Amino acid sequence: MKSLYAKWMEEWENRLCFRSTNRVVRPFEWGEDWSSGWPVAQIAARNGHTPEEYLRKLNVLAIDRSDDFYAYDPPRDFRLNDGLLTFTSPVHTPWAENNRVHAQWFPAAERKGRRPTRAVVVLPHWNAPGHAHNGLARGVAALGMSALRISLPYHDYRMPPELERADYAVSANIGRTIDATRQAVIDVRCCFDWLESQGYERLGIVGTSLGSCFAFLVSAHDARIRVNVFNHCSTYFGDVVWTGLSTRHIRQGIEGHIDMDRLREVWMAISPVSYIEKFAQLPKRSLFLYTKYDTTFLPELSLDILGRIARTGTDHRVVALHCGHYTMGEFPFKFIAGYHICSFLKRNL
Repeated sequence: MKSLYAKWMEEWENRLCFRSTNRVVRPFEWGEDWSSGWPVAQIAARNGHTPEEYLRKLNVLAIDRSDDFYAYDPPRDFRLNDGLLTFTSPVHTPWAENNRVHAQWFPAAERKGRRPTRAVVVLPHWNAPGHAHNGLARGVAALGMSALRISLPYHDYRMPPELERADYAVSANIGRTIDATRQAVIDVRCCFDWLESQGYERLGIVGTSLGSCFAFLVSAHDARIRVNVFNHCSTYFGDVVWTGLSTRHIRQGIEGHIDMDRLREVWMAISPVSYIEKFAQLPKRSLFLYTKYDTTFLPELSLDILGRIARTGTDHRVVALHCGHYTMGEFPFKFIAGYHICSFLKRNL
């Protein structure tokens, strides 16, 4: 039986979630044509496979050859102008807006004549507006660590004109969702290339919600990242979409074409659970935050990945907040989360 607090939190979560009235139920698509730019597609023949069989095959290959799947040619057109870093994404999509990466720059001040050597890339949540997480970035910079807040694929600066929400980042199009995730991972790694070119040596990453998933995939494939903060965490990409309150409209588009177990399989290559052992092989310190009343990253999904991480012996710390997914962004929980994030970075980076 739910406590009064749990009922109150659930009602609050629902009010915050459904303030948005522009969610669109889009049609289901396998989207296997999006795989044409993936390295594993060069070695995976269709051989009469159905779209689902082909995508499952590609996922297996992508996990087995993940260093190749998430590999890229570094950009050569980094430009920093008035606090905004831009460059061309190594992943090409049909939308020119999305192919141009934008990242807002919050440099830490020099202290005692010494340039800062610590920097953090901040990955916002799904559908975050362009100003979201800038307060966190400023707080990190005030503590002596420069921060680069990236715009995720199909978000804010990068949103195609026909969209009101970042629908192409996570959607009922299976292949496009994989491609958007691969693009996000590669774009973030490019941000670390730029930071290194600017003399930053101690590098960290902070991801929230969808950004947390992306951050885990980045860190598992990039030894340069020493400190991680995963704000909301889960094992399987497909499980979050299937069970989450904020992705109910996506499930509506998917349901009837595929069930949760099959969805899990066709999105395994973009699921953190697929790379836990790879992540554990690299020397890192990590903070995992989860919320006990989460309506999007259900607590059992968070506890699942936390248990798996603990069994690897990875150096990590866990913080559980007594709020939900949306309520973490509200007073007082956003300040509690901000304190844990900033203090962890300050101590460990």
